[in-house]
Amino acid sequence: MELQKRIEAFAALGDFLRQFSTKGISMNENIPYNQAFFDRFVKEIENAQHYNGWFTQENVLFSFEQWALNLNKKALDNWVKPYPFQKPAEKSIAVITAGNIPLVGFHDFLSVLITGHKVLVKQSAADRSFLPLISDYLLALNPEFKDRIRFTEDKVSGFDAVIATGSNNTARYFEYYFEKYPHIIRKNRNSVAVLRGDETKEELYWLGRDIFQYFGLGCRSVSKLLVPSGYDFNPFFEAILPYHKLMELKKYENNYTYNKAVYLMSEFKLLENGFLMLKEDPSYSSPIASLFYEYYDNQEALEKKLSQDAGQLQCVIGKGKAYYVPFGESQCPKLGDYADGIDTLQFISRL
Repeated sequence: MELQKRIEAFAALGDFLRQFSTKGISMNENIPYNQAFFDRFVKEIENAQHYNGWFTQENVLFSFEQWALNLNKKALDNWVKPYPFQKPAEKSIAVITAGNIPLVGFHDFLSVLITGHKVLVKQSAADRSFLPLISDYLLALNPEFKDRIRFTEDKVSGFDAVIATGSNNTARYFEYYFEKYPHIIRKNRNSVAVLRGDETKEELYWLGRDIFQYFGLGCRSVSKLLVPSGYDFNPFFEAILPYHKLMELKKYENNYTYNKAVYLMSEFKLLENGFLMLKEDPSYSSPIASLFYEYYDNQEALEKKLSQDAGQLQCVIGKGKAYYVPFGESQCPKLGDYADGIDTLQFISRL
Protein backbone atom coordinates (compact mmCIF):
# COMPACT_ATOMS: atom_id res chain seq x y z
CA MET A 1 0.00 0.00 0.00
CA GLU A 2 1.40 3.38 -1.00
CA LEU A 3 2.20 5.98 1.64
CA GLN A 4 -0.41 8.44 0.39
CA LYS A 5 -3.10 5.78 0.61
CA ARG A 6 -2.15 5.13 4.22
CA ILE A 7 -2.25 8.84 4.97
CA GLU A 8 -5.64 9.19 3.28
CA ALA A 9 -7.04 6.30 5.35
CA PHE A 10 -5.93 7.82 8.66
CA ALA A 11 -7.15 11.26 7.61
CA ALA A 12 -10.55 9.67 6.87
CA LEU A 13 -10.42 8.05 10.31
CA GLY A 14 -9.86 11.54 11.72
CA ASP A 15 -12.98 12.76 9.94
CA PHE A 16 -14.91 9.87 11.44
CA LEU A 17 -13.63 10.50 14.99
CA ARG A 18 -14.53 14.18 14.65
CA GLN A 19 -18.16 13.15 15.19
CA PHE A 20 -17.31 12.32 18.81
CA SER A 21 -16.20 15.22 20.98
CA THR A 22 -16.62 16.61 24.48
CA LYS A 23 -19.11 19.08 23.00
CA GLY A 24 -21.35 16.22 21.95
CA ILE A 25 -21.83 13.27 19.62
CA SER A 26 -23.28 14.22 16.25
CA MET A 27 -23.59 12.04 13.16
CA ASN A 28 -22.35 13.45 9.86
CA GLU A 29 -24.14 11.79 6.96
CA ASN A 30 -21.20 12.45 4.62
CA ILE A 31 -18.77 10.24 6.54
CA PRO A 32 -18.00 6.95 4.74
CA TYR A 33 -19.34 3.72 6.32
CA ASN A 34 -21.17 5.65 9.03
CA GLN A 35 -24.19 3.37 8.89
CA ALA A 36 -22.01 0.39 9.75
CA PHE A 37 -19.80 2.01 12.40
CA PHE A 38 -21.33 5.08 14.04
CA ASP A 39 -23.68 3.19 16.38
CA ARG A 40 -20.97 0.65 17.19
CA PHE A 41 -18.68 3.43 18.38
CA VAL A 42 -21.47 5.06 20.37
CA LYS A 43 -22.17 1.75 22.11
CA GLU A 44 -18.50 1.20 23.00
CA ILE A 45 -18.20 4.74 24.33
CA GLU A 46 -21.28 4.22 26.51
CA ASN A 47 -20.02 0.84 27.75
CA ALA A 48 -16.37 1.81 28.31
CA GLN A 49 -16.84 2.68 31.98
CA HIS A 50 -18.36 -0.75 32.69
CA TYR A 51 -15.02 -2.35 31.77
CA ASN A 52 -12.76 0.33 33.21
CA GLY A 53 -14.22 2.60 35.86
CA TRP A 54 -11.81 5.42 34.95
CA PHE A 55 -12.97 5.51 31.32
CA THR A 56 -15.80 7.99 31.75
CA GLN A 57 -17.58 9.15 28.63
CA GLU A 58 -15.98 12.59 28.99
CA ASN A 59 -12.47 11.13 29.07
CA VAL A 60 -13.11 8.79 26.13
CA LEU A 61 -14.52 11.64 24.08
CA PHE A 62 -11.60 13.87 25.02
CA SER A 63 -9.21 11.21 23.70
CA PHE A 64 -11.19 10.86 20.47
CA GLU A 65 -11.28 14.64 20.13
CA GLN A 66 -7.50 14.97 20.42
CA TRP A 67 -6.87 12.24 17.87
CA ALA A 68 -9.36 13.80 15.47
CA LEU A 69 -7.35 17.03 15.64
CA ASN A 70 -4.12 15.18 14.76
CA LEU A 71 -5.48 12.91 12.04
CA ASN A 72 -5.67 15.26 9.09
CA LYS A 73 -3.78 15.08 5.82
CA LYS A 74 -1.62 18.15 6.41
CA ALA A 75 -0.48 17.06 9.87
CA LEU A 76 0.16 13.49 8.72
CA ASP A 77 2.10 14.64 5.65
CA ASN A 78 4.29 16.96 7.71
CA TRP A 79 4.87 14.27 10.33
CA VAL A 80 6.17 11.58 7.97
CA LYS A 81 7.92 13.89 5.48
CA PRO A 82 11.42 13.68 7.05
CA TYR A 83 11.44 9.87 7.05
CA PRO A 84 12.20 7.38 4.21
CA PHE A 85 8.98 5.38 4.15
CA GLN A 86 8.03 5.31 0.49
CA LYS A 87 9.12 1.68 -0.05
CA PRO A 88 9.67 0.05 3.32
CA ALA A 89 10.94 -3.48 3.78
CA GLU A 90 7.90 -4.82 5.60
CA LYS A 91 8.53 -5.86 9.18
CA SER A 92 6.16 -7.20 11.80
CA ILE A 93 6.27 -4.96 14.86
CA ALA A 94 4.70 -6.05 18.13
CA VAL A 95 2.97 -3.28 20.07
CA ILE A 96 2.23 -4.02 23.74
CA THR A 97 -0.06 -1.36 25.13
CA ALA A 98 -0.77 0.05 28.57
CA GLY A 99 -4.34 0.69 29.69
CA ASN A 100 -4.16 3.77 31.86
CA ILE A 101 -6.02 6.14 29.52
CA PRO A 102 -8.28 5.59 26.49
CA LEU A 103 -6.39 4.78 23.26
CA VAL A 104 -3.03 5.18 24.99
CA GLY A 105 -1.47 2.73 22.51
CA PHE A 106 -2.88 4.36 19.38
CA HIS A 107 0.23 6.41 18.57
CA ASP A 108 2.36 3.25 18.36
CA PHE A 109 -0.34 1.50 16.33
CA LEU A 110 -0.48 4.49 13.96
CA SER A 111 3.32 4.75 13.74
CA VAL A 112 3.72 1.15 12.61
CA LEU A 113 0.96 1.26 10.01
CA ILE A 114 1.70 4.71 8.60
CA THR A 115 5.25 3.56 7.86
CA GLY A 116 4.00 0.57 5.87
CA HIS A 117 4.82 -2.18 8.34
CA LYS A 118 2.63 -4.82 9.97
CA VAL A 119 1.42 -4.46 13.52
CA LEU A 120 0.84 -7.21 16.08
CA VAL A 121 -1.08 -5.77 19.02
CA LYS A 122 -1.27 -7.17 22.53
CA GLN A 123 -3.65 -4.95 24.45
CA SER A 124 -4.02 -4.25 28.11
CA ALA A 125 -7.19 -5.76 29.55
CA ALA A 126 -8.00 -2.26 30.83
CA ASP A 127 -8.32 -0.81 27.31
CA ARG A 128 -9.23 -3.40 24.72
CA SER A 129 -12.38 -2.11 22.98
CA PHE A 130 -11.42 0.80 20.76
CA LEU A 131 -8.34 -0.29 18.79
CA PRO A 132 -10.08 -3.36 17.27
CA LEU A 133 -13.04 -1.17 16.33
CA ILE A 134 -10.75 1.41 14.75
CA SER A 135 -9.02 -1.41 12.89
CA ASP A 136 -12.35 -2.57 11.49
CA TYR A 137 -13.04 0.95 10.26
CA LEU A 138 -9.62 1.16 8.59
CA LEU A 139 -10.30 -2.17 6.89
CA ALA A 140 -13.58 -0.81 5.55
CA LEU A 141 -11.74 2.24 4.20
CA ASN A 142 -8.99 0.16 2.62
CA PRO A 143 -9.03 -3.69 2.62
CA GLU A 144 -5.25 -3.68 2.08
CA PHE A 145 -4.91 -3.24 5.86
CA LYS A 146 -6.26 -6.78 6.31
CA ASP A 147 -2.88 -8.52 6.31
CA ARG A 148 -1.20 -5.71 8.24
CA ILE A 149 -3.13 -5.77 11.53
CA ARG A 150 -3.24 -8.63 14.03
CA PHE A 151 -4.41 -8.78 17.62
CA THR A 152 -3.42 -11.44 20.11
CA GLU A 153 -4.29 -12.35 23.67
CA ASP A 154 -1.55 -14.95 23.82
CA LYS A 155 2.21 -14.73 24.12
CA VAL A 156 3.48 -12.53 21.28
CA SER A 157 5.44 -14.36 18.62
CA GLY A 158 6.44 -13.97 14.99
CA PHE A 159 7.67 -10.36 15.14
CA ASP A 160 10.81 -8.50 14.12
CA ALA A 161 10.75 -5.64 16.63
CA VAL A 162 8.71 -4.55 19.62
CA ILE A 163 7.33 -1.38 21.20
CA ALA A 164 6.19 -2.09 24.76
CA THR A 165 4.77 0.19 27.42
CA GLY A 166 4.29 -0.74 31.06
CA SER A 167 5.28 -0.07 34.64
CA ASN A 168 8.85 -0.08 35.91
CA ASN A 169 8.28 -3.67 37.06
CA THR A 170 6.92 -4.95 33.75
CA ALA A 171 9.65 -3.05 31.90
CA ARG A 172 12.26 -5.27 33.55
CA TYR A 173 10.44 -8.31 32.22
CA PHE A 174 10.13 -6.74 28.78
CA GLU A 175 13.85 -5.92 28.70
CA TYR A 176 14.75 -9.51 29.53
CA TYR A 177 12.23 -11.14 27.19
CA PHE A 178 12.84 -8.84 24.21
CA GLU A 179 16.58 -8.25 24.63
CA LYS A 180 17.38 -10.00 21.33
CA TYR A 181 14.98 -7.84 19.32
CA PRO A 182 15.14 -4.17 18.32
CA HIS A 183 12.87 -2.52 20.88
CA ILE A 184 11.46 0.53 22.56
CA ILE A 185 10.51 -0.20 26.15
CA ARG A 186 8.79 2.54 28.11
CA LYS A 187 8.63 2.74 31.90
CA ASN A 188 6.80 4.95 34.37
CA ARG A 189 7.15 8.66 33.80
CA ASN A 190 5.46 11.64 35.35
CA SER A 191 4.94 15.27 34.46
CA VAL A 192 5.52 18.37 36.54
CA ALA A 193 4.35 21.96 36.49
CA VAL A 194 6.67 24.84 37.24
CA LEU A 195 5.00 27.79 38.93
CA ARG A 196 6.59 31.22 39.35
CA GLY A 197 3.92 32.89 41.46
CA ASP A 198 2.76 35.31 38.78
CA GLU A 199 0.31 32.95 37.03
CA THR A 200 -3.14 34.30 36.22
CA LYS A 201 -6.30 32.66 37.52
CA GLU A 202 -6.99 31.44 33.99
CA GLU A 203 -3.55 29.83 33.70
CA LEU A 204 -4.02 28.06 37.02
CA TYR A 205 -7.46 26.88 35.92
CA TRP A 206 -5.96 25.31 32.79
CA LEU A 207 -3.26 23.76 34.94
CA GLY A 208 -6.18 21.99 36.58
CA ARG A 209 -6.83 20.19 33.28
CA ASP A 210 -3.20 19.09 33.18
CA ILE A 211 -3.67 17.64 36.66
CA PHE A 212 -7.17 16.17 36.52
CA GLN A 213 -7.73 15.04 32.91
CA TYR A 214 -7.92 11.23 32.91
CA PHE A 215 -7.97 11.54 36.73
CA GLY A 216 -4.22 12.06 36.69
CA LEU A 217 -3.52 8.58 35.33
CA GLY A 218 -1.58 9.60 32.22
CA CYS A 219 2.19 9.97 31.98
CA ARG A 220 1.52 13.51 30.76
CA SER A 221 -0.66 14.22 33.81
CA VAL A 222 0.89 16.67 36.27
CA SER A 223 1.70 14.81 39.47
CA LYS A 224 3.93 17.40 41.08
CA LEU A 225 4.29 21.17 41.40
CA LEU A 226 7.64 22.93 41.60
CA VAL A 227 7.04 26.26 43.32
CA PRO A 228 9.23 29.15 44.53
CA SER A 229 10.07 29.35 48.22
CA GLY A 230 7.21 30.93 50.15
CA TYR A 231 4.65 30.22 47.43
CA ASP A 232 1.03 31.03 48.35
CA PHE A 233 -1.20 28.09 47.33
CA ASN A 234 -4.49 29.93 47.90
CA PRO A 235 -4.79 31.33 44.34
CA PHE A 236 -4.11 27.84 42.98
CA PHE A 237 -6.85 26.27 45.11
CA GLU A 238 -9.31 29.02 44.17
CA ALA A 239 -8.61 28.62 40.45
CA ILE A 240 -9.17 24.84 40.41
CA LEU A 241 -12.46 24.86 42.35
CA PRO A 242 -14.52 24.09 39.19
CA TYR A 243 -12.90 20.64 39.12
CA HIS A 244 -14.62 19.62 42.38
CA LYS A 245 -17.07 17.55 40.31
CA LEU A 246 -14.38 14.87 40.21
CA MET A 247 -15.76 13.73 43.56
CA GLU A 248 -18.95 12.65 41.80
CA LEU A 249 -17.04 9.62 40.53
CA LYS A 250 -17.02 7.06 43.34
CA LYS A 251 -13.62 5.64 42.36
CA TYR A 252 -12.03 9.06 42.68
CA GLU A 253 -13.81 9.79 45.96
CA ASN A 254 -12.69 6.44 47.36
CA ASN A 255 -9.08 7.15 46.43
CA TYR A 256 -9.28 10.60 47.97
CA THR A 257 -10.74 9.25 51.22
CA TYR A 258 -8.27 6.36 51.44
CA ASN A 259 -5.15 8.38 50.67
CA LYS A 260 -6.21 11.14 53.06
CA ALA A 261 -6.63 8.58 55.85
CA VAL A 262 -3.18 7.12 55.12
CA TYR A 263 -1.58 10.56 55.16
CA LEU A 264 -3.31 11.60 58.37
CA MET A 265 -2.42 8.36 60.14
CA SER A 266 1.18 8.96 59.15
CA GLU A 267 0.86 12.52 60.48
CA PHE A 268 1.96 14.08 57.21
CA LYS A 269 1.37 17.78 56.79
CA LEU A 270 -1.26 18.33 54.08
CA LEU A 271 -2.87 21.18 52.20
CA GLU A 272 -6.26 20.25 50.78
CA ASN A 273 -9.53 21.65 49.47
CA GLY A 274 -11.96 18.74 49.72
CA PHE A 275 -11.01 16.97 46.48
CA LEU A 276 -7.23 17.38 46.12
CA MET A 277 -4.44 16.99 48.66
CA LEU A 278 -1.04 18.66 48.38
CA LYS A 279 1.92 17.06 50.13
CA GLU A 280 5.51 18.26 50.19
CA ASP A 281 7.52 15.36 48.83
CA PRO A 282 10.69 14.91 46.72
CA SER A 283 9.08 12.09 44.68
CA TYR A 284 7.30 12.57 41.36
CA SER A 285 4.63 9.87 41.34
CA SER A 286 1.78 11.02 43.56
CA PRO A 287 -1.30 8.88 44.33
CA ILE A 288 -4.70 9.63 42.79
CA ALA A 289 -6.40 12.71 44.30
CA SER A 290 -3.09 14.03 45.60
CA LEU A 291 -0.32 16.17 44.25
CA PHE A 292 3.26 16.46 45.48
CA TYR A 293 5.05 19.79 45.64
CA GLU A 294 8.60 20.93 46.18
CA TYR A 295 10.12 24.36 46.66
CA TYR A 296 12.96 25.80 44.58
CA ASP A 297 15.18 28.73 45.55
CA ASN A 298 16.17 30.14 42.18
CA GLN A 299 15.90 29.52 38.43
CA GLU A 300 19.38 28.04 38.17
CA ALA A 301 18.67 25.42 40.84
CA LEU A 302 15.32 24.64 39.23
CA GLU A 303 16.79 24.04 35.77
CA LYS A 304 19.55 21.90 37.24
CA LYS A 305 16.98 19.71 38.98
CA LEU A 306 14.86 19.35 35.84
CA SER A 307 17.94 18.39 33.85
CA GLN A 308 19.10 15.83 36.41
CA ASP A 309 15.63 14.25 36.63
CA ALA A 310 14.82 14.39 32.91
CA GLY A 311 14.73 10.59 32.69
CA GLN A 312 11.78 10.51 35.10
CA LEU A 313 9.78 13.25 33.38
CA GLN A 314 7.45 13.07 30.41
CA CYS A 315 6.91 16.80 30.10
CA VAL A 316 7.23 20.06 32.02
CA ILE A 317 4.27 22.43 32.09
CA GLY A 318 4.70 26.14 32.68
CA LYS A 319 5.80 29.37 31.02
CA GLY A 320 9.09 31.10 30.44
CA LYS A 321 11.05 28.32 28.70
CA ALA A 322 10.77 27.12 25.11
CA TYR A 323 10.53 23.46 26.13
CA TYR A 324 7.77 24.04 28.68
CA VAL A 325 4.31 22.86 27.60
CA PRO A 326 1.75 25.69 27.97
CA PHE A 327 -0.83 25.39 30.74
CA GLY A 328 -3.78 23.23 29.73
CA GLU A 329 -2.00 21.49 26.83
CA SER A 330 -0.18 18.57 28.46
CA GLN A 331 -2.92 16.16 27.31
CA CYS A 332 -2.94 17.57 23.77
CA PRO A 333 0.29 16.22 22.24
CA LYS A 334 1.00 16.53 18.54
CA LEU A 335 2.09 13.63 16.33
CA GLY A 336 5.76 14.46 16.84
CA ASP A 337 5.54 14.65 20.64
CA TYR A 338 6.99 11.20 21.28
CA ALA A 339 6.59 9.41 24.59
CA ASP A 340 9.83 9.38 26.62
CA GLY A 341 11.40 11.56 23.92
CA ILE A 342 12.08 8.49 21.76
CA ASP A 343 11.40 9.13 18.07
CA THR A 344 9.23 6.15 17.14
CA LEU A 345 9.37 6.80 13.40
CA GLN A 346 13.15 7.07 13.50
CA PHE A 347 13.33 3.74 15.37
CA ILE A 348 11.13 2.09 12.76
CA SER A 349 13.09 3.62 9.87
CA ARG A 350 16.26 1.92 11.09
CA LEU A 351 14.84 -1.61 11.21
